[in-house]
Amino acid sequence: MQSNFFTSVLLPLSLAIVMLGMGLSLVPKDFQRITRDSKAVLVGAVCQVLILPLIGVLITLFVPMQSAIAVGLIVLAVCPGGPSSNLITYLAKGDVALSVTLTALSSVITVFTIPIFTNLALQHFLGESAAIALPIGQTMLQIFLITLLPTAIGMSIRHQFPNTARRLEKQTSRLAAGLLALIIALLLIREGSKLPGFIVQVGIGVLLLNLLATLTGFFAGKLFRLPLNQQICIAIEVGIQNGTLAIAITAGLLNNLDMAVPAAVYSLLMYVTSFGMIAYGRKVNR
Repeated sequence: MQSNFFTSVLLPLSLAIVMLGMGLSLVPKDFQRITRDSKAVLVGAVCQVLILPLIGVLITLFVPMQSAIAVGLIVLAVCPGGPSSNLITYLAKGDVALSVTLTALSSVITVFTIPIFTNLALQHFLGESAAIALPIGQTMLQIFLITLLPTAIGMSIRHQFPNTARRLEKQTSRLAAGLLALIIALLLIREGSKLPGFIVQVGIGVLLLNLLATLTGFFAGKLFRLPLNQQICIAIEVGIQNGTLAIAITAGLLNNLDMAVPAAVYSLLMYVTSFGMIAYGRKVNR
């Protein structure tokens, strides 16, 4: 697919707005939690950065799927938690401060891990020649520019103009949601002829990714005897990925709309499964 307005402008702009909105909600003390509550942060980060990609790999081994779909699923699995996870954690009465910290931390770490894991997936599923399709250094820079830089700008606005930041946060959230809906609609329309062949493998794959990741986060928190609100937080944080970033990487950087289908379907499906965590969190925290 040739670079066009969809891949070169709309996708990066949408992701930048999403990350700007997240930055508007962050303050420096959110990062202090990394040392103050190190066990919970470490459990969540390990699940998100290391175990989640392994879950994605296992799903591609057991669920029959086309190579492009498998790569798209791996890319989705290696993406950080999205800003949506913070809202869902709040609604589920989880530890919101921990959720914000894990989202911010994973966003930093995955700048380095996404290019590496994505190239491994390209090499495995599409052949050795495809492994050079995503230059690591250039990709790190691009991910930095469309994720960390807008986040840093948002944090600066929050620090200098807190009242303005609160107003902008609501507006950017609405705009980001609208743009994401537009992107998913355009993607599904453009891939409409292929969807019947994709829907079974994509649906099963992303549902398993979401459910297994959520359960992994929850039971990891239980294993390390974290408080219930932190167990709920980690379950949601590991289970909810930044679908916008996954679409930007697959449809934008890799110029492959087929690879973007898992992230598009996931971005819709994750809200359905999230209701389960919200219902559970509200029930146990009455």
